[in-house]
Amino acid sequence: MAELILLKNVKRNSNTVLTVGTFDGVHAGHRAILDTVVEKAKERGARSVLVTFDPHPRDIINPGDAGIKLLTTIQERSEILNELGIDEMVVIPFDRDFSLLSSEEFVRNVIFEKIGVSEFVIGYDHQFGRNREGTIETIEKLGKELGFDSYVVSRREIGEQTVSSTAIRKAIAEEGNVEQASDFLQRPYRLNGTVVHGDKRGKEIGYPTANIKPEHPKKVIPRDGVYAVRMRVMGNWFKGMMNIGTRPTFEGKVRTLEVNLFDFDENIYGKEVQVRFFYRIRDELKFDGVNELLQQLQNDEQQAKELLAGH
Repeated sequence: MAELILLKNVKRNSNTVLTVGTFDGVHAGHRAILDTVVEKAKERGARSVLVTFDPHPRDIINPGDAGIKLLTTIQERSEILNELGIDEMVVIPFDRDFSLLSSEEFVRNVIFEKIGVSEFVIGYDHQFGRNREGTIETIEKLGKELGFDSYVVSRREIGEQTVSSTAIRKAIAEEGNVEQASDFLQRPYRLNGTVVHGDKRGKEIGYPTANIKPEHPKKVIPRDGVYAVRMRVMGNWFKGMMNIGTRPTFEGKVRTLEVNLFDFDENIYGKEVQVRFFYRIRDELKFDGVNELLQQLQNDEQQAKELLAGH
């Protein structure tokens, strides 16, 4: 994956093309900026860098009741950046003190002095620094003074809806529309986690499941329902179907994430996995009994296999 480096450990290199932002989800809009960073870095023979923040700045500045839900954890973001060709992801621990830096202080003291920069790529609407007062003009002015170039990436839209992390969170968490999310992200939505012990209900009825504990408690979880998925475990990919919900047929109360993998029979408790969501099959339903549930699971399995045939 793209090398993940904390700000305190970064080695200054003035031959660096970079951009700055949370980039949660690394969606299609972000891709336009990151692709530009990679392209410009290749032209210069420079390193390509994303400077990002953890925790999400909104969790510190304006958390609301539940804080911000994440489309990508830091580890997931690093893996995606590697797929896009970014060399390094520099992570700045974001706290109240850091949030008080002005945009000029941030560019001078952090970007220029600690990381190094030859070209700063910025999105057309990006604002940064205390009270978001830093703009394209700020970057251009400081670039002339400190000796680095700047490049502005123009607006990018998908269909009729501007790509935004907020729109993707809504599609996934409120609507379960993982297909639309995939369009916005330009890849299937993914979730990293660990396989934990469950109550083994699935195994008792012939559909054993792996219970997944998400890597991060603030990870966006798709709306309750059944999904066609692929799961990576021990370096290999398997097709399957995932149920998210409380299992009302068994009077469940706790929300769980359970994956039934096709043609798979191994003990994977404690293993780290990644689930990728391809299609939503149906809502979670309450059935009159186990036989009715089994019939539906058979239908779900057949539908999932058909949907995943090309993946």
